[in-house]
Amino acid sequence: MSDAAADAPRPRRLRRLVAVAAGLALLLLSAGWLLQPQRSVPVLLDRIGRGLGLEITAGDVEARFRGTPQLVVRDLRVREPGAKTPLLVADRALLSLPWSTLRSRGADLTIERVELDAPVLDVPALQAWLAKRPPGAETRIPTLTAGLRIVDGEIDNDDWRIAGVIVELPSLHPDRPANARLRGRYLDPPTAIPFDLAVALSKPANDAGVAAIGTLVVERGDWRMPATIHLSGPLHLGADDIAMVPARLGVAARYESGDTRLPFTLGLAGPLRFDEATWVLAPAGVALRGEPPLPSLDARGALALGRRLAIDLSGALPQWPEGWPALPPPVSASTTPLPFSLRYAGKPDLSEVAALSLHRDATRFDARFRLYDVLDWTQRPGGAPLPPLDGRLVAPKLVVSGATLDGVEITLDDEAVP
Repeated sequence: MSDAAADAPRPRRLRRLVAVAAGLALLLLSAGWLLQPQRSVPVLLDRIGRGLGLEITAGDVEARFRGTPQLVVRDLRVREPGAKTPLLVADRALLSLPWSTLRSRGADLTIERVELDAPVLDVPALQAWLAKRPPGAETRIPTLTAGLRIVDGEIDNDDWRIAGVIVELPSLHPDRPANARLRGRYLDPPTAIPFDLAVALSKPANDAGVAAIGTLVVERGDWRMPATIHLSGPLHLGADDIAMVPARLGVAARYESGDTRLPFTLGLAGPLRFDEATWVLAPAGVALRGEPPLPSLDARGALALGRRLAIDLSGALPQWPEGWPALPPPVSASTTPLPFSLRYAGKPDLSEVAALSLHRDATRFDARFRLYDVLDWTQRPGGAPLPPLDGRLVAPKLVVSGATLDGVEITLDDEAVP
């Protein structure tokens, strides 16, 4: 073999050697940059933020690259550029993700674990950012092989907040069922609602089936109402609204005030939507089964719960409830159901005035009352002979103390009912 022929491959070998050396140098430079988290992490957060139209900043940062890379940032702040209020802050955030995810540059969303300590989510700031997101922006579900943990979280709105939020999510996969535990305390003074719920999803995607089972307690002043709830239905997340169509809610609860204990069960069904900070169930099917003096009834209508509660129901009482004042004859002799309509618009704790229309055959009763005043009256047998309400009774005939009265019209007045 000639010397020229022997020397021919050398340029190619030299180019390979230079390429390998350049690659090693680039790798060493990249590793050196990554091993300086105070410099590298702010750059990474800035790139992520710009992609989302957000400013993401942090205070102290730590990074570990042995085994699975792990990033810890403290004093995390996320806001829209120029906004005064951050949409998210957290004392500490941990992100653990495999090298394969880092190398994929976003193509692979596999994450090992996410932890947030004392995060605060501002709902108005979040809604303002979501409203500016481009229509049809893709929402990708990441894989969390070791799950998510949130402790001591808070969700703030203009007029309510949820404090002490704890979220435990063991794992998350886009095409597998997911289970989570949610705990917290809803606060809208003077009303507080601590809750502890187990939530299951058929899969973490829009229109997947969701079920929530757990306990909550409605607390206000000198009364409380512990309850066990079961909510289920397909969940749809819109641009700025939530829908569950149809939704089914079962409640087993007990009203407690002083020595009074009034257990009841409640079933609700219908399209459930959340928009403009208000839950709306309409058209709603309602079934209430209570122990005396609470009635049992079935009704249809609409319910809305936000800063205020609105109820508009029509239905029928199968019979006059036990524990209510006895009806005079001949109304008491009738066995026909008692159609009714119930309307309320006021504070969510039902402390304001409600309106009730009730009739049997040709006898009609219209009343305005405060629920808790009437409940207290039913628990005092030796108290006032007439219930605390404004009302009007019209009947073609009544028998009172042995006397028959024709064309009866009775009016009740209560100064406490405006």
